[in-house]
Parts: sequence; C-alpha cells; structure tokens
Amino acid sequence: MPEDDGLMRVFWPTDLPRSDCKGVVVGWRNSALDVLVVAVLEEVEPRRVESALKLGNLLRNAPHPVSRIYEQCGKSSISVLGVSNTPDTVEVDSSWIRVMISPKQRVPSVTCARASSIQIILFERPLPGRMQYMSLNPIALALGDKHDGFRQDFADSGEEDDEKRERLNKETKRKLVEKLKQHSVVKRIPSPKERTLATIVNQINWAWELEKLLQQNVSRIGTRPKRALSVSERVVESATTARDMILVWLWDMITIYVLPVIKKLFVLGLMAHRVVAEMLLRILEWRLRPRYAALKDISATAQQVEIRLQQFCYWPMQYVTLRLRKNDWASVTTSHPDYIRFYNSLWLVANDVIIGMAFGSYIIDNADWVANEISRLLTTYTVEALQSSISWLMGWPAGLKLNTELAAFLGDLFLWVIEYWASCIETIRPMLPRIVLIIGFSSFAGASMPLALFSDLLSILTIHIYSFYLASARIFHWQLNILQSLFHLFRGKKHNVLRNRIDSCDYGLDQLLVGTILFTVLFFLLPTVVVFYLNFAIARMAIILFKACFDTALSCLNHFPLFALMLRVKDPKRLPGGIRFELRDTQDFSATCNDNNPLRQHPSTSVISLQPIPLDFKSMFYQYFQMGNRIRKHYLSPRVVLCLLTGKFVPPLNRKNLYSLQYSMLPAKRAGVMEMWDAVNSLPASKRKSMPVQVPILANGRNRFPSNYGGGRARSYG
Repeated sequence: MPEDDGLMRVFWPTDLPRSDCKGVVVGWRNSALDVLVVAVLEEVEPRRVESALKLGNLLRNAPHPVSRIYEQCGKSSISVLGVSNTPDTVEVDSSWIRVMISPKQRVPSVTCARASSIQIILFERPLPGRMQYMSLNPIALALGDKHDGFRQDFADSGEEDDEKRERLNKETKRKLVEKLKQHSVVKRIPSPKERTLATIVNQINWAWELEKLLQQNVSRIGTRPKRALSVSERVVESATTARDMILVWLWDMITIYVLPVIKKLFVLGLMAHRVVAEMLLRILEWRLRPRYAALKDISATAQQVEIRLQQFCYWPMQYVTLRLRKNDWASVTTSHPDYIRFYNSLWLVANDVIIGMAFGSYIIDNADWVANEISRLLTTYTVEALQSSISWLMGWPAGLKLNTELAAFLGDLFLWVIEYWASCIETIRPMLPRIVLIIGFSSFAGASMPLALFSDLLSILTIHIYSFYLASARIFHWQLNILQSLFHLFRGKKHNVLRNRIDSCDYGLDQLLVGTILFTVLFFLLPTVVVFYLNFAIARMAIILFKACFDTALSCLNHFPLFALMLRVKDPKRLPGGIRFELRDTQDFSATCNDNNPLRQHPSTSVISLQPIPLDFKSMFYQYFQMGNRIRKHYLSPRVVLCLLTGKFVPPLNRKNLYSLQYSMLPAKRAGVMEMWDAVNSLPASKRKSMPVQVPILANGRNRFPSNYGGGRARSYG
C-alpha cells in the first residue's frame, strides 16, 4: 500500500480533554499521512510551539532522559500535527490537520488538504502509573524460553523417554516450519503502515506520560504574569518553611546515620542466607553419576525445599530489577512481567504460610487422633485389605478355577512378606505421634511442606505394594515371553535376536515334545499369575493416583497464577493479550460535526476503535494444561495399556518431567553468590530532599531565578 494513496490515519486518544478553545495539535508523524495525536496545547500559537519543540522547552524538567522517549517511540522529534477549533480563514501548512472538537462531541471532525479519505482510530491511553500498556504479543507469565534451554542442557543427564520424545517432536516441527518458510511460493510483503504498527503501539503506551510532560511545560510558551505575595501569605510561607526545615533535618539524621547501618546488616544477613541456601541446593542437586537421579528427583519434600530455596535466591534479583525500574520512565514495559511474577510468588508463599499455620495448628492440637487414623488406615488398606484379597485369590475367585499349588505358593509368599511388614509397622507405631508433630510443625513453613511429607510418607509406607507389583509383573512378563517363544516353536520358527525378526527353524522330535509339555504347563498356570498381577497392579495404580493428587496440590500452591487472576478481574489492561480494531457506525458522524461552513467539503471519514485484548485464561493456565497432557500421555496412552497387558513395568511420572510447571517462574540458571552481592550493592542511593530555594518577590511581580535553577538556563518571562 503506497503512502500517497490519499488515505490518512489519525490516531486520536478518546480520554484527551475536550474544549472549545483554540489549540495546537502535537504528536508523532510516522509518515506524511500517518499521525498519532499526543496532546492539544490550548491558547498558544503554532509557531511558538514549533520553536519550543525544536529548543526542547516543552520537555524540560523531565524526571528521566528525554532521549529514552525518542528511542522507544522510534522517532527523533515530536511534531506539530495541526490546529484545533481554528477558523478556515487562518492559513496553515497543507500537511497539517484541522480538528473541530467540543465537550459534547466524542469523535473529532478531522480534515486535511492532502487527504482524500480519513480514518480516525480512537484509542484509550494506558495509564503507566497503573502499569497498563498495549502489546501485539501476549504477556509472558512464565520463563518458558529459559526453561527450554535448561531442559536442553540436561538432555543428556538422565532425561526421561517422554520428555525426550516431546523435545525431539518440538524440534522437528520447528525445523519443518523453517523449511516451509523457505519454500513459500507467494510471500506477502507487509505494507509500510503495517510495519509501523509496533512503533504505533509503543507511542500509544507513551501518550499519557508524554502529554502530562507537555502540559506541565506549556506555560513556558508566551507570557506568564505573576503577582507579589500578600503579608498573610508571606507569614504562612515562612511558618511552612520553618516546619519543613525541621522535618528535613530529622530525615537527614535518619538517612545518614540509621538507615545505612540497617541496610548493611540486612544485606549481610541476606548474603549469609544465600550462602547457606547454595550449600543446601548443592546437596539436593548432587548426582552420583550424570544419569542417576538426584535427591530432589526422588523425594517430594526435597523438591519442595529446593523450590523454596530457588525462590529465595531469585527474589533479591527480582527486587533489584523492580527497583531499577523506578530510574526509568513508567511507560517502559519491559519489567512488567517480572513485577507480576515477583508479587505472584510472594502472594503464593504468603497464602501457603497462612494455610499451613491453620493446618499445622489443627494437626498439633489433634496429633494423637491423626496418628491413630493414620495407623488405622495403614492397617486396614495396606495390611488387612491385601491379606483378604490374597486369601480370596488362593481359593476360586469369582468361580475361576486356578492352580491350587501355585496359588498357595504365591499367596503364602506374599502373606509372609505382609506379616513381616505389619510387624515393622507395629514397631514404628509408637513413633507416629512424634512424626505427626514434626509434620505439624513443618506446616508453619507452608501447607506445601506437610503435603510433600505426606507424599513421601505414602511412598515409604506402601513400598511393599510396590515390591509386590514389581515381582508379579516380572513373573508375568517372563511367562508371556516364554509362551511366545514356545508358540514359535510349534510353527517351526524362532526369533532372530541379531536381526530382530522371525526366521524358520527345523526342530527335532524331542525338542517339540519338551516344548509342548512346557507350553501346556505354562499356559494353564497363566491365569493364576494373571490374577495376582492384576491385584497388585490395581493397588499400585491407586497409589500413583494419590501421589498425582498430592503433586497437583503442590503445583497449585507453588505456581497458581493467583496474582494474574486478580489483575485479570481488577484491571485487564495490565495483562495484554493483543489488540483488535473495531469499525464503528459512522452514519451519524456528519451530524455530530460542528461545522459553521456548510460549503466546505468533508472527506470520507471512517471511525475505528482500537481496543486491547486481555490475556485469555487458557494462556494463564497453559502450564497446567501441559502438565495434564503429560500425565495423560504417561498413564493413559496406548503404550502404557500395552505395558500393563504384557506385564512390563510402568514407572511413575518422573518429577523432572514436571519441570515446565514446577520451575516455570524460576530462571534456567540461578544467580551466583557474587552476582547477588553485586546486584544488591548496585542499587542507587535514595535522593536526599534539598531545601527549596527562597526567591525574593519583586514589586512588579517578576521572579529572579538563580543560575541554573530548575535544571535549565536562567530566564525571565515578562
């Protein structure tokens, strides 16, 4: 789309003050027919505004460097775009726009000599003080890219098959997409107006703060009449000055002698905590060999402690980032995702501690009852239930006639192990109240700690069921393999291990006879082995289901997007998910235009509304959908069903596969001790409040400013 097609785009803020006064329209000129309005300066002359913009007088007393504005907005200067509420008799530049606006008129009437048609794009300015902004891309609540790099680094150090397969599929899809881009037959080239959309979005984000700065300095254009203070006003000013001097002196004493000592002590305590945390993290992450599991990969409690230590190590770095944000303009939006992650993490830890205190108080007050209930549940479901089910299987379960001798052998073996395990439980039964008290006191560190401890306790107290499942699955799998080999023997074939195929083979009569006898014996013994295997497999799947519930609860307590949900309900503009353009009804647009000259020809005008799209809930819970998808692929896939049918071992979902959720709010590589020391000491010192300069009042109402007062040259206005 060429730039001189006669179509002009005017981006106009809907929350800009509207009045009948004459004014000068100021903003960004992205092209000859593409402008974005920032402010309307009233009761000033256009030539004076142009001169003030060139000299930089309208951007004086800026809290931060003005060059940052031009860098973010993609332009080198602000321009005069036109005039407002100016009669047609006043000649202006042909590239300027004429705007007619009034308090009762929501949509301005815009004309331009060079434009044959006009698009008025209305938008509401984001408030940078409330951290509102627009974005073409959805805000990233998780550190996804860094985490992918973290997983890639550990791909060769014990990566599970599911995780490796998922990573390879993503890499393959990415390469295919790159190849598809290279072989595209027709590739549409974006127009210049489309390429400037990202720059326009940045200009919209800066519109409110820039308009405020321009309005503060508009009084520098033209005359500024002043009057002398009266006697009563001078007395009030003197009293206020004396009070301010005392308050400033007290504040200086505190900031010079007290606050630095407190800050140093706090930093030293923080660094001591960081050193201890680093030592504990090294212990939790230590591996005997690269492919062996670390302690955090085995124990839920160790993983929970590691997550909390990682958060405590990352919080100072996030705080430094947010503190440095105050040294820049509020319209800079690069640190907004860090702000949401930081306070979401703090809020979750606070809620975790509050819930844990209530939960821990209940456990401590009812420690004996909780210990008795745990003992009863263990005896009922891990001892008595297994004994009754095994005794039932030793007979004819559901009318199924099993091999009596084999069922008695397996049943007696498992019952003997259960009796030994019951004696072990009886040994630790007097210690259960103390264990419950320890779990209760750990709740004061958060409700996630007792959940993790209960998860590990469930794994320890059901280790005999895990052993039964492992043994029965191995026996069943071996028996199936032997039956398969003997079946090939009947067909005169055998399995070629080297070539992994079925080849023909000539067997002797004695081999066929022995094979027939073994096949018959194993085939009739198979139902007995199957029922024992199914019994322990169902018990094992039930335990895995309980552990999955514990892990899901831990994930919600650690990384639930609570703060983001609150922002989504309270102020959706702080969670941008994109933008959209809506065409408004323009039938009554000509009737709303206040035009005193009926002979003037208005160009065809369309009104478009630019609306921000808030982040959808699916993107907020993307990590949970990913975790659910991994659990589904691991336990409900055809491969797992085939493993259950063939007796192959089905391992539980490895904790490393949950890294995308458990560690989504943490960086791929944590900052070292010295990095944290440098970051904490790099915080700028707070600026001391200086006493206001007393300027003598002259009789003619003029102020004599001292040299370089107010950050600029000494200047008088008459």
